[in-house]
Amino acid sequence: MASAILTARRFTLSLTGFGFLFIATVLLAPLIGPTKIDLYNALFGSSNYSENVDANILFVARLPRILMAALTGAALSLAGAVFQALLRNDLAAPFTLGVSSGASLGAVLAISLGWHFSIFGLPAFSIAAFMGALGAIFLVFNLVKTPHGQFSTSLLLLAGVTANFFFASLVMFIHYMSDFTRSFQIVRWLMGSLDVTNMENMVSVFPLVALGTTVLIWKARDLNLTSTGVESAMSRGVDVERTQKIGFIMASLITGAVVSISGPIGFVGLIVPHIVRLIVGPDLRILLPASIFFGASFLILCDTFARTLMAPVEIPVGVITAMLGGPFFIWLLKRKPA
Repeated sequence: MASAILTARRFTLSLTGFGFLFIATVLLAPLIGPTKIDLYNALFGSSNYSENVDANILFVARLPRILMAALTGAALSLAGAVFQALLRNDLAAPFTLGVSSGASLGAVLAISLGWHFSIFGLPAFSIAAFMGALGAIFLVFNLVKTPHGQFSTSLLLLAGVTANFFFASLVMFIHYMSDFTRSFQIVRWLMGSLDVTNMENMVSVFPLVALGTTVLIWKARDLNLTSTGVESAMSRGVDVERTQKIGFIMASLITGAVVSISGPIGFVGLIVPHIVRLIVGPDLRILLPASIFFGASFLILCDTFARTLMAPVEIPVGVITAMLGGPFFIWLLKRKPA
């Protein structure tokens, strides 16, 4: 189905709507939880957190994880929109190229070895997860690269799926060989969580996410043309090979950055781009920024649900997104033409 012509009015209205949703979510989510807070006291009461319980709950317990949820949801949704466009596959997701399983392998290895150091505020398992994600990207691209530096998107998808299975098998082996304490830590990380109590982790990965996001938004026109077909894009002066590489690498980079902190939170990059596409159409010039806003709002809402549904027990947010993503995945399979 042909998409509507992108006009300044349509662009502004769409982003304004998604922007207001994001702002409303960020403002309201910190107020929701098993413990009610006095907002006036939290904002204007004592600045000593040991005396001001409301401020402690708002600024230490809730706000950091809400901002991390926004960053993670935005990054995964943006990456999902890019992967689905470049691979021209409705079922593509940010973890298609083995980024998630590579990050999982790095984190699981660090946990099993008992690494406890930190660099720039990032714990060892987060650093190892990010290095595992970069290693997965490097491996997959080198598997499909020809002597002339070209690659096939279909082979790239196949190599990513193969890498996913290989890394997952190594994760299971390490998990099996770990003791009970480390086995529990591994399972907890693999479920995905946004339980952060400081801003250092988010600040550490924010520059990478900002860099990747800026590049992808800047290349939205070329990515848009490439998604319609190689011949059509080349006839309009697009360097298709370079655009594909930039898209895949930047999308994988921002995925690896947020996954290194939150763990492998699945289905966000699958669900959000599809919902946004139904509203604004497939044009990446509007789909990418709209996915950023809606993805951030979506994961904030999922995390709010996860920490309040069975309070005081907290459900890992990855469980919530998987419960939503499973039926959504089946719906995609049913509606996809044979």
